[in-house]
Amino acid sequence: MMEVVNGGGVTDDPGQPGVPSRRRLRLLLTVASIVLSLDVVTKVLAVRLLSPGQPVSIIGDTVTWTLVRNSGAAFSMATGYTWVLTLVASAVVVGIVWMGRRLRSPWWALGLGMILGGALGNLVDRFLRSPGPLRGHVVDFLSIGWWPVFNVADSAVVGGAILLVVLSVLGYDFDSPVRNTPHAPPGTAADTAGSAK
Repeated sequence: MMEVVNGGGVTDDPGQPGVPSRRRLRLLLTVASIVLSLDVVTKVLAVRLLSPGQPVSIIGDTVTWTLVRNSGAAFSMATGYTWVLTLVASAVVVGIVWMGRRLRSPWWALGLGMILGGALGNLVDRFLRSPGPLRGHVVDFLSIGWWPVFNVADSAVVGGAILLVVLSVLGYDFDSPVRNTPHAPPGTAADTAGSAK
């Protein structure tokens, strides 16, 4: 990797576009690893400490620990299509890793890392839990009011997706480290001010 000496210090060469991309990819994989670890540990604890059909109160009957085996997608959607969901989740994982090579935004790395970690967490269940590979049921254990029972992986996927939507709305692209601002049309006050500098 080339380096530039700047004022007696050594910095990354700005002409090396791969440098920030590698850093963002490392951030993405770090976040994904943390989410995956939390998801696996909490599921193991839920299976060991909770009994199916016997909710444990956290806040009255509104928030409870409730052990559920989910054959569907996040929040118990699309039950009965387990193998399809497994293939879709696998494709999402491959897509995020491929996209990670071009990442330059740390916020996009955070959001994609959350989604990647959550997808991998539920994929572990799909491949390793009964009734068998590609058809394994995901362990869910947290129930809040009327909301379907969910787990850490579900929360990370939804949180990451919301973050990416907000970033897109605010003009942050995954391959740019700064916010995109619309260019002023020629002849406008903003354009005139910019050309006067």
